[in-house]
Amino acid sequence: MTMVTIDRATPEDVAVISEILGEIEAYYGGEAVPGSVDQIKAALFSDHPVATVLLAREASEVLGLASFSFLWPAAGADTSLYLKELYVREPARRRGIAGLFMAALKDAASAAGCSRIEWTADGGNPPALAFYEAYGAEPRGDKVFYRVEK
Repeated sequence: MTMVTIDRATPEDVAVISEILGEIEAYYGGEAVPGSVDQIKAALFSDHPVATVLLAREASEVLGLASFSFLWPAAGADTSLYLKELYVREPARRRGIAGLFMAALKDAASAAGCSRIEWTADGGNPPALAFYEAYGAEPRGDKVFYRVEK
């Protein structure tokens, strides 16, 4: 059995990231339309990247992704790592890959001097909620999520 590794995406991974973004859209009930390659390049690999993507790989196969950014301020003048997306492709689910992503995110947060990791989860995604509960995270009822479309 080959080993699963978690590493940072590189510009050579743009096509597979695009494909996975389409899978994520389909998972949440949208159309399986791949993400724009140009937007991915600009967001992740420009002079001012807005996010970092980690990929889970087994040999040459990409099994999933986690994307994150840093937020400031968190508590006082602390920084937090904000997990925006954690997605494991269907054939690779229930193999511990989400846990590997969480460990890699903890490492990235520690390396950046973050005081915490934060994220939201879709209330209509019972597998994700169960994973986060088993991971030891507790829902926070003190925040309300807002969104304004531009």
